Amino acid sequence: MKYRLRRRRQSAIVCPGENSRCYTSELFPEFSRAAQWWLHSGIQFPTGGVARYYRTDLGQNHAISTEITGYAASTFVYLHEISGDSEFLDRARSAACFLTNAWDPARSSMPFEVDPAGATYFFDNGIIVRGLLAVASATGVEQFCETAAAIGAAMLRDFRASDGEFHPILSLPDKSPMDRDAARWSRSPGCYQLKSAMAWNDLAEATGDSEFRAAYDAAVDSALRAAADFLPGHSDQAKVMDRLHAFSYFLEGLLPVAAGCATSLRDGIGRVAGLLREIAPDFERSDVYAQLLRIRMYADAAGAVPLDRASAAWEADRLAGFQVRSDDRRIDGGFYFGKRDAAWLPYVNPVSTAFAVQALTLWSEFQRGNPHRLRRDLLI
Repeated sequence: MKYRLRRRRQSAIVCPGENSRCYTSELFPEFSRAAQWWLHSGIQFPTGGVARYYRTDLGQNHAISTEITGYAASTFVYLHEISGDSEFLDRARSAACFLTNAWDPARSSMPFEVDPAGATYFFDNGIIVRGLLAVASATGVEQFCETAAAIGAAMLRDFRASDGEFHPILSLPDKSPMDRDAARWSRSPGCYQLKSAMAWNDLAEATGDSEFRAAYDAAVDSALRAAADFLPGHSDQAKVMDRLHAFSYFLEGLLPVAAGCATSLRDGIGRVAGLLREIAPDFERSDVYAQLLRIRMYADAAGAVPLDRASAAWEADRLAGFQVRSDDRRIDGGFYFGKRDAAWLPYVNPVSTAFAVQALTLWSEFQRGNPHRLRRDLLI
């Protein structure tokens, strides 16, 4: 089926008084330094692909990941949206071109890593779709929308299990389901997959295909049923922290239906916040702080959950402390992935940096009393 990119409608999740240009390029120092990290750290390769993370102990990037490149595409569009700097849009196009080239139309598959192309993840595919749609919307390049729609259709067709769930991982090229591991959330189906299923809702808005919207609605129902048993989910506190990251994906996935899921959002925010504070003295993840702060602000703007300002301020302060200060441009301005027993883990992480920039930008604008845009289609 040939898809044409429709004009994307504005999300209902906005703050009163929104105007066409809510941000300035001079928001706060953390934003500027993180933006420069995205441009000059080398985390994005000349091919447009983006490394999974930078290893400070080894002094090198990890391999390029299609999922992380999808996140980066969305991030570059977001950075362009709030700064007006055209270089971010150029980087977004480069990332989208890499993903378009990585897509195998003959086999209808998007590999986890291009070399070797041994597996494909349901979750990754959804993140890639959202990244491609963000760039398509910002640039008007129809090919990005076409590729996104093809990936979204493959998600529906290839990952569905006989019990109605979606397999987390398929092997390539045969697309056989890979063994699940109940102890590892990323290798089992679960409520966290709703973040990826947001891609179907975005595709429905971008293309007008109601099948995608129906798929998202079904995913919401399934995720709401599964969410109750996801936390804490493990006896190891470090594993619980990892699951807070995944559970936050579930909360983000509810944003298109936030008004009707206020109770789930309120309870979920409370569970994440409580467990985060309990575990933080031993193990902290920057992305969990960022995701929690973002979802507080989105849920408040949607009229679903009033913002707990004191908790948001504490989370913002903790999050800002993860930003790297260094003379080494490969890491300066990026955000550490985590901290264990007060020691930084040796990963400067693009996804952590993307989430942190967005969360701190929204919080900074809120504190300054400026109207701030909370468009769920710009949620990284």
